[in-house]
Amino acid sequence: MSILIMSRMFKASLGSSSRKIMALRLADFADDDGRGIWPTVARLSRETELSERTVQRILADFVEEGLLVVVQEASGRPGQATRYDFDIAVVEKLEEGKGRGDTMSPVDGGETGDTDDDRGDIDDRDGCHHDTRTVIEPLVEPLMEREARGSDGSKERRRAIEKAFWRTIKGWPGFDGMPKENSKREWFKLTAEERSLAEQRRDAWIALLRSQKKSHTPAPSTYFAEKLFNDVAAAAVPSESTQVHKAMTKAWFASFLAEFSKPMSTKWPAPNAFDQRQMHNAEFAAEYRRRRQMSHGWPRAKAMADDPRATSVLAQVEELSQAFVSIERESREWLNWKAYFEQMAWPWPVSSFKYWFLPPGSPDEAMCTYLANFNDGTSEAAE
Repeated sequence: MSILIMSRMFKASLGSSSRKIMALRLADFADDDGRGIWPTVARLSRETELSERTVQRILADFVEEGLLVVVQEASGRPGQATRYDFDIAVVEKLEEGKGRGDTMSPVDGGETGDTDDDRGDIDDRDGCHHDTRTVIEPLVEPLMEREARGSDGSKERRRAIEKAFWRTIKGWPGFDGMPKENSKREWFKLTAEERSLAEQRRDAWIALLRSQKKSHTPAPSTYFAEKLFNDVAAAAVPSESTQVHKAMTKAWFASFLAEFSKPMSTKWPAPNAFDQRQMHNAEFAAEYRRRRQMSHGWPRAKAMADDPRATSVLAQVEELSQAFVSIERESREWLNWKAYFEQMAWPWPVSSFKYWFLPPGSPDEAMCTYLANFNDGTSEAAE
């Protein structure tokens, strides 16, 4: 939830109460950068008390106006909706009172756009696409591609990003002579930080596949789209002392916690204009720093927490994980660990697994002991 985006929407001129409540509900899903919005049409309809048809229309309007950007279309699988980001530049213009009025569909019966027909656009009582996707055309230009052009329309940033793309795919096993457009499209969808990691870890990831005796190397488009570069540690080339472990196992948790032995990254995105204006408020500034630290302080830990998946683990780390104990989700111990991570402004894994594996003891003491053992173990290995 982003209080910052919601406060902007409260001040924005959106043209109707329907559009206002929709914008506020979308802001409730977004982070402080306006990203990460993927509720289903059915959920938005249920929570805003607007018809699914009205929800679809308003979403389409927001995309057409540039307020929302389609990052990834719905896959068509149940429960997987289209993913959006807010365009912060457009949000700021709305806040300044430059929004547009509502554009009502001819078939709408009132301010909310609701009609007595709850079937949507086709004869289907559950709506035209049930609970799975939003029916709109995606922007021709993806978000990262728009950002790459720069606010002044310059293509310099795009050229730099494209140059990095060609560096990354150069010499890719089995990729010579194959179409590159799909891979380039997935490359532009990545954030700047993700593109940097993808390039830095390319060779380590390919080496990981070879160490596992994989007979096929996925195309770069798969490597980018599934963020497979998160499967390897930065600058760590897999060797006999490294093995791949499934997500949410003891070894996975040990590798995840080991990330916090590293110094906090200082490569944070610059605050936008709205945030800068609020920095005089000490309470706001402290909360802003905490959230930014959680999002950008430990990039690999954040990636592992947001999308738990199989990862390579050093033998020393796997050995340390044997002392970890099983903790049931939502138990008192689990809640204590979650509160500790919030206090430390560390990312907490997004997973519904029933059992998690963490060091024994109170979180503070357990982490101190584990990181001390980890540092000792890796130092000995380096020697």
